[in-house]
Amino acid sequence: MAINELKRYQENAVDELVLKTKLLLAKDLEKRTIIFKAPTGSGKTFMMSQYIEQMIKERENEDICFLWISIGKGGLHKQSFNSLKKIFSGFPICYLLEEEFSGSRKTIDKNEVVVVNWGKLVNKDGQTGEWKNTLMKDKETTNFRELVKNTKNARTKIILIIDESHTSSSSERALEIRDLINADLTIEMSATPILKEGQYNEKIEVLSNDVIDEGMIKKEIIVNENIDKIDDNDITSQELIMEVAFNKRIQLKKQMEKEGADINPLCLVQIPTGQDGEDKRNFIESFLAEKNITVDNHKLAVWLSEEKVNLEVLENNVSEVEFVIFKQAIDTGWDCPRAQILIRFREIQSEIFELQTIGRILRMPEAKHYNNDNLNKAFIYTNIKPDHLDFKGDEISIKNVIKSVHVKRDAIYKSIKLRSYYRNRIDFGDLTMSFYDVLADEFCEYFGIEKNKFDFGFADKNKKKFAKKVDIENLESKDELILNKKLDIKLFDYLQEENMVIDDKFLANLSEDDKERAFVELIKLNLNGFAFKRSSTIFYGALFNWFKKYLGISRLNNGAIYIQNIILNNTNVFGKLFDNAIRRYKPIKDKEIKEKIKEIEEWNNEWEISESRNYNPNTYKPYPYKISLYKHIQDKKAYLNFDSEIEKEFIDILEEKREKIVWWWQNGNEHMALNFGVKYGDGSTFQPDFLVMFKNGTLGIFDTKASGDREDANKIKAEALQRYITEENKRKKKNVLFGGLIIKEGEHFRINSDEKYLPFKESFEVRERAVEYGGKKKQTGWKYFEI
Repeated sequence: MAINELKRYQENAVDELVLKTKLLLAKDLEKRTIIFKAPTGSGKTFMMSQYIEQMIKERENEDICFLWISIGKGGLHKQSFNSLKKIFSGFPICYLLEEEFSGSRKTIDKNEVVVVNWGKLVNKDGQTGEWKNTLMKDKETTNFRELVKNTKNARTKIILIIDESHTSSSSERALEIRDLINADLTIEMSATPILKEGQYNEKIEVLSNDVIDEGMIKKEIIVNENIDKIDDNDITSQELIMEVAFNKRIQLKKQMEKEGADINPLCLVQIPTGQDGEDKRNFIESFLAEKNITVDNHKLAVWLSEEKVNLEVLENNVSEVEFVIFKQAIDTGWDCPRAQILIRFREIQSEIFELQTIGRILRMPEAKHYNNDNLNKAFIYTNIKPDHLDFKGDEISIKNVIKSVHVKRDAIYKSIKLRSYYRNRIDFGDLTMSFYDVLADEFCEYFGIEKNKFDFGFADKNKKKFAKKVDIENLESKDELILNKKLDIKLFDYLQEENMVIDDKFLANLSEDDKERAFVELIKLNLNGFAFKRSSTIFYGALFNWFKKYLGISRLNNGAIYIQNIILNNTNVFGKLFDNAIRRYKPIKDKEIKEKIKEIEEWNNEWEISESRNYNPNTYKPYPYKISLYKHIQDKKAYLNFDSEIEKEFIDILEEKREKIVWWWQNGNEHMALNFGVKYGDGSTFQPDFLVMFKNGTLGIFDTKASGDREDANKIKAEALQRYITEENKRKKKNVLFGGLIIKEGEHFRINSDEKYLPFKESFEVRERAVEYGGKKKQTGWKYFEI
């Protein structure tokens, strides 16, 4: 599914790319390089297309063109070209180098985007040193080397964009090509950039958590889910994984239909190279043919270097292709977000999973998460032994979502039917579109401008009112800004001291990039807790929208610079206006959050600890605990992820007293509905660390904390937990639940189960006596934790 609107993280990335480009182009540097690091599935091509469009708008009076270099493997350069052409819809014009510039064209013109196959540029004859491809050879018509030289001689700036830069941009030949192009700016785009600090000027990074939060990629990748549920002693391991994967694809298809999503989930089957691969292919095709899945009925596709069948409509979400057989060609140059399952067979020579290949099943088909969380996962099935699984690659974001450790609930478990609460994250600490109106109200009130009144000559009238409150004289044509107002020194923490003169009047001559930084810093100082990176797009939009709407000053044609000049020459006024607007906006944002909470909060009145779970081997490690409810299906160990040492020490106490305990369970520290949750505060989800079933039939709910750490949050959570226990015991009509916050003081654990929470240091005098120190019930303070 094509993305038509920028996601929140994409807006921030594009804005930062434009800003850093402006700053670098303003500096006298030989080689200007930006690293753009973004995880697989984040929409790098779309973000870069929007960057190109913004650069053309921002610098419409300059001659600027774009060289987009992609690797040719898997036809990636053609996919990039087709994607860009579709997004641009006619402007800017996008060309393939070999199609447009093989004839009489001598230069790349202003605003043109030219896509190049990297492999065709770098190939040389090993013996003669001659260029192999006609694009580079000397000939009667213009070759690529001359094309670049002519373009630069015509004073057209070249921005070089290297896609998947990690694959080819560091070799000796690649460096030769980069020197030949000698771009005014180079952007290296990759999930795993290889340039080290000192080899680039600026770095922009998109975080994988932001991409997941926005629903662009799947939440997790599960390895061999339910592979133990097929009870057939005669089945081979390769038949087993094919059968389970086949069933999973059917299940996902039905769940998509139930969700109302017109998506046909795709299963990728990777075969080895050589004769072993041919044997596997024969087996796969025979297995699938029995399920009525063949090349002839277009349900099976083949993607091999020597053979490509039924790939024409593969990218279509409703394509009838259900399975694809491939070797290695699919690791790059792939754009099929409906791919959700990967099958990989054991090989004689290699048991390594390439993370780039796994990345092919990471994207969400409609760039959003679904209500059914099963559809937000990808699945790997393999007959490689679990302890031999090896994931090769540098993309940590993919490694972090792979869950190959499979644990099962002990048969001793009996139903507990707790009421559990879960709410997806809804607030990212950012401004929303409602801030536009708030800032307009604040500005209009201060400058005496009537809101939404646009009669004849309104802009000139409003400018006169505006000029009564702020100094706007002689600013429009200045190349350098001279500040003649006193400013907060914090704005200039990054400026060199020799650029400043401080006396009775504060004077600072700012270059273009320093002025941009000062402007950004002024906004940051007045956001009052809102995240700048997530809020900057809305803030700038609201600000520039007001100037255009009420004063007729557009941000185009250096209008943005003029607006910045006005604001930085009147920071005493605008600093207060920004601060007031944010404070005015906060209750509106709080109301928006409360309304969203009502829409998306989830209650499960019969929540159970799930029968099985899958964990990431990078974060969950094995421990030989005896009464853990979850055990690995093979090594029978408990797999746990500890946030603090006190959690491990608490489990040690439980294990020591196991004659009184049936089982204990560590609540997952990942925020998800699968875990047990208690509602607290404004509708947040509190996930206590442990549930413990005692042999006397009571269930303990415990949360371990470091004594004295974040006591304000502890109080809210502790009191929410006690309310939950009281309400749940009433609902069950018997006192089966108890619990509280657990700390360790000295050598002893203590528990607080009070309705009214006080930190240990404040309530220490309570000791073991029952006294009244707040709340309706008797308070017992921090008692020794006894089992």
